[in-house]
Amino acid sequence: MNVNQLILRNLKKNLSNYYLYVFALIFSVAIYFAFVTLQYDPSMDPATGSIKGQAAVKAGSIVLIVIVGVFLIYANNLFIKRRSSEIGLFQLIGMTKGRIFRILSIENFILYFASMIIGLVIGFSVSKLIVMIVFKITNVEAVATLTFSQEALVQTVLVFFGIYLLIMLTNYIFIKKQSILALFQVRSSTETKVKRMSIWQMIIGFFGIAMIGTGYYVSQMLFDGAFMSIQELYMAMLFILGSVIIGTYLFYKGSVAFIFQLIRKQQKGYLNINKVMSLSSIMFRMKSNALLLTIITTISALAIGLLSLSYISYYSAEQLAEDYVVHDFALADEGSVEEFTTVLENNEIDYSMTQIEVIQYEANVSDILELDIDEDPTITMDPSRLTLPLVSDANFDHIDVAQGDTLLTGYSDLMMRFMSIKNSGQITLFGQSDTHELEQTGLNREYLVSSYYTNGGGMPLAVVDESTYETLRADMDPDYQRSSLMFTGVDVSESELETANDLFFNHGIHEFAGNESQLQSIRDQKMNMGLVMFIVGFLGLTFLVTSGCVLYFKQMDESESEKPSYTVLRKLGFTQFDLLKGIQYKQLFNFGIPLAIGLLHSYFAVQSGWFFFGSEVWTPMLLVMGLYTGLYSIFGILSVIYYRKVIGDAL
Repeated sequence: MNVNQLILRNLKKNLSNYYLYVFALIFSVAIYFAFVTLQYDPSMDPATGSIKGQAAVKAGSIVLIVIVGVFLIYANNLFIKRRSSEIGLFQLIGMTKGRIFRILSIENFILYFASMIIGLVIGFSVSKLIVMIVFKITNVEAVATLTFSQEALVQTVLVFFGIYLLIMLTNYIFIKKQSILALFQVRSSTETKVKRMSIWQMIIGFFGIAMIGTGYYVSQMLFDGAFMSIQELYMAMLFILGSVIIGTYLFYKGSVAFIFQLIRKQQKGYLNINKVMSLSSIMFRMKSNALLLTIITTISALAIGLLSLSYISYYSAEQLAEDYVVHDFALADEGSVEEFTTVLENNEIDYSMTQIEVIQYEANVSDILELDIDEDPTITMDPSRLTLPLVSDANFDHIDVAQGDTLLTGYSDLMMRFMSIKNSGQITLFGQSDTHELEQTGLNREYLVSSYYTNGGGMPLAVVDESTYETLRADMDPDYQRSSLMFTGVDVSESELETANDLFFNHGIHEFAGNESQLQSIRDQKMNMGLVMFIVGFLGLTFLVTSGCVLYFKQMDESESEKPSYTVLRKLGFTQFDLLKGIQYKQLFNFGIPLAIGLLHSYFAVQSGWFFFGSEVWTPMLLVMGLYTGLYSIFGILSVIYYRKVIGDAL
């Protein structure tokens, strides 16, 4: 057999064994090429024409390089270790290390660049689909075209050629450093097996669980008023990050084996074949993979968390716009009201108009705010001198307030996190000539006027009865008011909303402070967060595929090393079904534990700060988690299928 025949046989063997690696390589090239094409696609100008959008795509491409590069180098290291005996055998028959390296380089070159060419073709084919997805989620009205970018092609080839050089460098170092004896011992020494549970490992396991629990507890305190200063918040966030990551590492290092050891003790040493195949293997191998599993869990949690938060913002766009703009169009400028209504009439667009007078009062609301100024000097807000907007209940059919009382309405989850308002208490208003006392009788979420009149949501709107309002209006300080006292809301039919919105912007009515379009607010929110959601989802999908492949490759390696054990068990009378059932439990733990911990991490991360991003948390978060879990489970199923093949070949 000559060298060329040897290379061809090795390629055929590697392709049949590492088909998922070839798939992941093709997938990585296709994803990267399609993603980079976005930067140079002319049809993407409406979506990424801003500096922020272009910067986000470029930053995403850099992160994508890191994910793909680390994965390919790590996967190559796993494979070359699997071929260590083959490399040692080559040396035994007289081949030099340099010649062995050349053979491996040629094999990798053919496999790598053939996969890259296929990936480029697929990436170009799906680039239009990706542009269409971006247009869809960002609500951009444009036609997607299939565009070939030479700049994207050159960038992709250079990036993956650089990764190939790094792979060849790691192969060269591996071959150069290993002796013949060491090459035959590499696979037997790759996993550390623990025969007995030590006291130290029990302590590590306990601290791992304790640190994760402490991180979760502090994350729930993050925005509940426990940390008020910026420095305290930063320190708390650093503590949470360090505690959870270190705790995760210790969890894999000792907690898993400790928990499974307790299960084994409860069985008093009598384990059936399913538990032997699953529990024992997890106990012995998860400790040696602690660092890898920690990285996978942490980045999975980061991907799920970021995608959940961006989807929360995207999902809540309409609700937030309805809260802060209230009507189809909100007008604060009196001249704009006449101009806009005239424009609508000239274009024969029917409309309805709601006008509400809003006055501003300086108020002492310390009795209804749960703040302790004396204990926390970092609070700069003075609750004894805050601006409170007021309206009359005569403007609303569904609200009736008694004389001398007030109902506060219109607050966000973000506001309530940082400024907890009681349901009752006394409010003192400072008029031009006298002070006025109001008794708060309730707190509602409903927004009645646009956020422009509530200082961008600084304080809820106070609703008082008509007689109280007239008294307050007569004594208000004109120097304390905004430029306009009248809020005007304009509504049109849904069929004419698009035309009215175009007129609103074409005539420059949006240029005045306080003049807002609800439809445009929704579009802006969806465009900004839709692009972020797309980039995060793109990166999350890439990491999901690469990390799933890494775990799959590890299971391939474990199955080959455990093959003699399966042969013995088959000879003892256990059927293929018996062994496979235990393997299914094993894969449930191998893939399920990192997934479950990653989901828990992301859940507490999202719960601690979701209110910054929108008004709805459960639906977006559960959808993201469910989709991630479903895609991740595919690799567990593939591992079971591969084990079935190994068990079938055991006899």
